Amino acid sequence: MDDLKETVEAPGLSRGKPGGTEPTTDVPGQEPGGSQKKVIAVTISVVSVIAGIALWQIIGEYFVGNSLFLATPLQTISGIREMWTSGGLQEDLIVSGQEALYGFLIGSAAGIFIGAIIAKNQAVKRILTPYISGFYATPIIALAPILILWFGLGIWSKVLVVISLVIFPQIINTEAGIRTTDETLRDVARSYGGSTIQTFRKVELWWALPYILAGLRLGIGRALIGVVVGELFGAKAGLGLAIFNAQSEFNMPQLFAGVAIFAVSGIFFTYLLTVLERALTPWASTRA
Repeated sequence: MDDLKETVEAPGLSRGKPGGTEPTTDVPGQEPGGSQKKVIAVTISVVSVIAGIALWQIIGEYFVGNSLFLATPLQTISGIREMWTSGGLQEDLIVSGQEALYGFLIGSAAGIFIGAIIAKNQAVKRILTPYISGFYATPIIALAPILILWFGLGIWSKVLVVISLVIFPQIINTEAGIRTTDETLRDVARSYGGSTIQTFRKVELWWALPYILAGLRLGIGRALIGVVVGELFGAKAGLGLAIFNAQSEFNMPQLFAGVAIFAVSGIFFTYLLTVLERALTPWASTRA
C-alpha cells in the first residue's frame, strides 16, 4: 500500500516562503495593538471619572452651595471619616457585606443550576417558566416588605431579597447560553463517543460560560440594590439603614457617603468579574 502523506499547514504560518514557512507574531483572538487599546480605554475611563468628580465638586460648591441639598465630594469624604470614627461604619459594612455576599453566591449558584435544568428538560421548563417570568417582573419593592415580615429584621430577610433579585437573570442567561450552543460542536462531541453528560460538561457549559459570567456581572448591581431596598424597609444595621437615618436627619454628607460606598463597590466588583471573564473566555470575543 502506498504511503499517504498529508501536508497540513499550521495556523499562524505564512505561505509561499522559499525554504519553508515563517512564524507570525499574531495571537489568535487578539487584535494587533491590543495592549495599547486597553491602556487608552483605561485612561479614558479614569479621566472620565476624575472629570465627573471635579464637575460634581464645582456644581456643589459654586452653584448649589448648600450641603443640605448637595454634598460635594470633599464633604462626602468627610462624612465617611465621621462614620468611621464613630465606629458605626465598620458594623454597617460587615452587615451589608454579608447580606450581599450570601445572597449573591446563593442566588447565582441556584440560578445556574435551575437554568441548566430547564435548558436540558423541556417539561421542567414549561413548569417553571410562568413562575420565573412572574417573579422576575414583580417589583422588589413589593416583595421586600413581605420577606422582612416573614423572616424578621436580621440579615437573612435581606439575603432573601438579594437572592430574589440575583437568581432570575442568572437563570435566563444560563438557559440561553446552553440552548444556543452550536449544533456542530454537539455533533463533533457525539461523533467522538461523548455521552450526554460529557457533551454538557465539555461543550455546552463552556459555550454558555460567557452568558453565565454576564449574568454574574448583572447580579453584582442587583445584589447591592437588594441590600439597600431590604435595609430601607427594616434592619438593625447596614449601609441602607445608615442612608435612611442620614436622610431623616438631613445629613447629606453621610447620605452621599453611603451612596458613594455602594457605587464604588459596584464598580470594583463588576471590574473584577470583567477581568475574570476575559481570563476564562478569551475566545468569546471572536466566537461570532
